[in-house]
Amino acid sequence: MTKHVSRNDDEARLGTEATEGFTLVELLVVLAIIGLIAALVAPQVLKYLGSAKVDTTKAQIKNIENALELYYIDVGHYPSTEEGLEALARAPADGSAWNGPYLKKSGTFLDAWGTAYEYKSPADEKPYQIISLGRDRKVGGDGQDADLSSE
Repeated sequence: MTKHVSRNDDEARLGTEATEGFTLVELLVVLAIIGLIAALVAPQVLKYLGSAKVDTTKAQIKNIENALELYYIDVGHYPSTEEGLEALARAPADGSAWNGPYLKKSGTFLDAWGTAYEYKSPADEKPYQIISLGRDRKVGGDGQDADLSSE
């Protein structure tokens, strides 16, 4: 004869009780702990991501400045405001001394927040100026909202 052993018989023999998962209270405690950790960490992560965009935009402005200097060496002047930064990626119609492309990308040059850079040439007491309006996309501001520009 075959004896069927039930789970309760095994538990009785081993001296253990059956536990079927977690209780609602245990799950709520774990969720509360996860929520607390997220609330403490999230502001720091968001601050880090914001400062990374500022650093990225500063680096992009430096790259554009370097390309403008190479353009100046070859052509003898900086692109006009009307020609814009596109002159760094595409040869002008006459193309005389142009030896580019000075930047690989053509089209609109965007900062880390997806806004087009403003380019002015000549600028106030400078041969050119490259401007990013920052996170708020408005003139002025502080912190991540501050305008970034070429030196």
